[in-house]
Amino acid sequence: MKIAVCCDHGGLTLKNAVCKYLKDNGYEMMDYGTTCADSCDYPDFALSAAEAVASGACDRGIFVCTTGIGVSIAANKVPGVRCALCSEPLSARMTREHNDANALAMGGGYVGVNLALEIVRVFLETPFSQGENHKRRIAKLAQIEKKYSR
Repeated sequence: MKIAVCCDHGGLTLKNAVCKYLKDNGYEMMDYGTTCADSCDYPDFALSAAEAVASGACDRGIFVCTTGIGVSIAANKVPGVRCALCSEPLSARMTREHNDANALAMGGGYVGVNLALEIVRVFLETPFSQGENHKRRIAKLAQIEKKYSR
């Protein structure tokens, strides 16, 4: 599985820990930045990573900023991306099972490294349930997206 990872300056420490975890656990990874602690704008990095997920160049994405809110909003602007902001493993499991989320957002200022790595593990290992009710709801999300895409 190929994972797109990105962050802004507020998520750099957590992103680096996630990258190490991914490498150590045999995942292929594409790092879309940032790579330094200088102040930067999260949409610049989230856009590139989200486009990689939406195009299929990467199977999933992991997005980090200080709160996780900004990167999740930015990622969800890209058609085909379903990014969930998760602060604990249950949300990560449920968003995979019910929403077939293909991107995970976390807040580097809110989630510690050990908890974040458990969230990542659960997110990457949990399959979509394939439930007809969930498929129907995801299709409705895609219809909304199509209606408002230009």
